[in-house]
Amino acid sequence: MTGHGVVTIGETMALLGSTRYGPLQHSHTMTLGIGGSESNVAIALSRLGADATWVGRIGLDPLGDLIAREITAEGVTVAAIRDPEAPTGLMLKERRTSADTRVWYYRRGNAGSGLGVRDIDPAIIRSAALLHVTGISLALSDGMSEAIFEAVRLAKDAGVTVSFDLNFRGSLWSRAEAADAYRRIVPLADIVFAGDDEAAILVGESDDPIRLAERLVALGAGQAIIKLGDKGAVAVVDGISHRRAAIPVTVVDTVGAGDAFVAGYLADFLLGESVPTRLSTAVAVGAYACTVDGDWEGSPRRTELALLGSTEPVTR
Repeated sequence: MTGHGVVTIGETMALLGSTRYGPLQHSHTMTLGIGGSESNVAIALSRLGADATWVGRIGLDPLGDLIAREITAEGVTVAAIRDPEAPTGLMLKERRTSADTRVWYYRRGNAGSGLGVRDIDPAIIRSAALLHVTGISLALSDGMSEAIFEAVRLAKDAGVTVSFDLNFRGSLWSRAEAADAYRRIVPLADIVFAGDDEAAILVGESDDPIRLAERLVALGAGQAIIKLGDKGAVAVVDGISHRRAAIPVTVVDTVGAGDAFVAGYLADFLLGESVPTRLSTAVAVGAYACTVDGDWEGSPRRTELALLGSTEPVTR
């Protein structure tokens, strides 16, 4: 790594979330916030002490103002293009039950998915130590997919580490379409993250997550990490497999937990920590993210990691 900090690229939207359990149509009050996989990662990285920059496209409207303000307030550098013609996207989140969250996206013609190669600043990419992108961006539009591949090309040419999270969204494309795109980008990535179900899209199903990680490495990924939710995580790095159990927590909202996990792993990777330490931090950060409402609000600061599982109810 020759640069400094992490650059993430992707769509961030305004978020309206119901304030109680039940059907969305009966939620008379809602909270207004923001959410987006790549900005979630950037915020979590910043809270862990890393320098982070988010690159995206948002409308020149109040919701775009909200996104820029919230991300900036978390210590992340916002390198966003303000689009005067396309609106900022919006998502609605329903808490149907304590164990069931549903999200609807209103992104047709929105600014975020209009990101293109023209919006990628080579200087920002080349100055980074690590570039993080996801499969969501590859699915949103042809122009955005081209922008992501251009950013990855710039990163590879500059010796910048590339991180890729498959982050499959069935509402955006088919498994076959996703597999084709993953097959192109995974060999370019130094670090690949996937859920076990997501990895199966590309490398076939297996009851052994280590085997899934090995198959991703065989496709060219420098290191592969499989996120297993309440079963923890596994990684294959330099031919050695690693496992980490989950940390039991009282789950409030799982949305964004995978992004927090990614941030925990990358933060420790940048610090030169061992793979077991990276996994331990990733699992802890992901667990923390599940304990409160919101896509990123529960991501911890590094000083808070030791509090997880503490028997002391009050810290003084």
